[in-house]
Amino acid sequence: MTQSNFKALVLAQEDGGTVSALQDISTDALPEGDVLVRVSYSSLNYKDGLAVTGKGKVVRRFPMVPGIDLAGIVESSEAAEFKPGEPVLLTGWGVGEGHWGGYAQMARVKSQWLTQLPEGLSPEQAMAIGTAGFTAMLCVMALEEHGLDATAAPVLVSGAGGGVGSVAVALLSVLGYAVTAVTGRSALHDYLRGLGAQDILARDRLARAAKPLDSETWAGAVDTVGGQTLATVLSQMRYGCAVAACGLAGGVQLETTVFPFILRGVTLHGIDSVMCPQPHRRKAWARLAHDLPKDRLAAMTQKIALADVPAMAQAILKGQVRGRVVVDVNA
Repeated sequence: MTQSNFKALVLAQEDGGTVSALQDISTDALPEGDVLVRVSYSSLNYKDGLAVTGKGKVVRRFPMVPGIDLAGIVESSEAAEFKPGEPVLLTGWGVGEGHWGGYAQMARVKSQWLTQLPEGLSPEQAMAIGTAGFTAMLCVMALEEHGLDATAAPVLVSGAGGGVGSVAVALLSVLGYAVTAVTGRSALHDYLRGLGAQDILARDRLARAAKPLDSETWAGAVDTVGGQTLATVLSQMRYGCAVAACGLAGGVQLETTVFPFILRGVTLHGIDSVMCPQPHRRKAWARLAHDLPKDRLAAMTQKIALADVPAMAQAILKGQVRGRVVVDVNA
C-alpha cells in the first residue's frame, strides 16, 4: 500500500445482491468533505450488519464503503475547529449509508459530523461504545429527563444481550437503577449479571400478544426490539413512566392501544442517534466517558479485523453476537 492508497471494505451490487471485497483505494477517490481522518477503529452495529449483507436496503448507492462509526486522527483539515493530529470520532449522519464510512483506513467527511474524542476515552474505547452505546446513553438521558427515579420499580432493558442493551444495562446499573434484562439466550445470564443486571426475564415473556393494560411493573424501559415486545412493555409501564425505544429487530409494526397513554400517562420516547444535534451529542459522549465503567465496557467487547466484518455481519443479524464488536481497520 502506497502513501496515497489505503485499504477499505467496499460494497457493490452484483446480480441484484450486495457483495463486499477488500480493496486498495486511492485517497483521490474519497468523497467530498473538509476533514481527512486517518481511521484507527470502527465498530459493528446491527445497522452495519444490514448494510454489509444487503438485507436491510440500508445502502442505496454503490460502490459504498460501509461502517457507520469511526474513530481516528485528523490527517488534514480545512475546518478551523479541527486540527491535524486531533483525535476525533464520528457516529451517524448517514455515513456508511450514503457517504463512505468507517470500514477503511482513511475517511473524508464533513466537519459538522465530527466530535472531539472525549477526555478519558481512547479511540478503541470510543468504538467499543460506538453507535450502539451512544444510542443507549441517549435512551438513559431521555428517561432521566422524564424523571426516572432510582428508588422506584425496576427498569427494563429488552434485547439486553445486544450492543445497545449491554451498554444500557451497564449504565443504568452503575447509576443506581435496579435493572431487569430481557434475553432469549440463557447462555448470557451470567454475562448480563456481570454487567449489573439484578434480574433476567426470558424474551418470550414479552414477545407475545399484549393485553390493552397489564400489571404495572416497570418504572422505565429501554426497548431495543420494537414489535410485539414494545407493545407488551407499554402495557406494563407504571403510571407516568416512560419507554425509550430505539430498535426494530423484533419488527416495525406496533400493535398496541391508546390505553397506556391515556389511562396511565405513559410516554414513548423515540430515540434517533443518526441526526442527534451536536450539543446533545457532546453531552452524551461526555457522560459515556464519565459514567460507563471501562471494565464493564471491556467485558462486553470483542475485536476483529476488517476482513472479518462480512462474516460477523451475518452473525449479528442472526442474534449470535453479544455486546459490542470493535473493528481494527489496520489489522
